[in-house]
Amino acid sequence: QVQLVESGGGVVQAGGSLRLSCSASGRTFSSYVMGWFRQTPGKEREFVGSIRPGGTTTAYADSAKGRFTISRDNAKNTVYLQMNSLKPEDTAVYYCAARDGTLLATTTRSYAYWGQGTQVTVSS
Repeated sequence: QVQLVESGGGVVQAGGSLRLSCSASGRTFSSYVMGWFRQTPGKEREFVGSIRPGGTTTAYADSAKGRFTISRDNAKNTVYLQMNSLKPEDTAVYYCAARDGTLLATTTRSYAYWGQGTQVTVSS
C-alpha cells in the first residue's frame, strides 16, 4: 500500500507556471505507475498524465500535451507535474494516483491509491 500527499498548488496568473509534487510513503514507490488527474466542481475527475515506474515513458491528455510534463524521482519517492502556459481552464483540484504494474492507464478506476488533492487556480 502507498500513501500519497500532493503539494505545490496555488494561485497563478494565466501564462504562468506551477510545479506540483506528490510524495509517496512506502518502499515500493518505484514499482508503481503514477498518474495525475484533475477535477472541477460538478465534473468527473479527468486524466492529465501518467508515468511508468522507470520514468522514461509518459502519456498525456490532449489538454496537457506540450504544456505539462510529468517526471519522477524514485530515490525521493516523489512524482512531479510541471505545468507551464497555464490557462484559466486549468483551474481544478489536482490529484496524484498510483497503480500497481507497469502499464500506463488513463481511467480513474485503474488507480487504487489517491492523494487528497491540491487546488490550482489560474486567474485571467
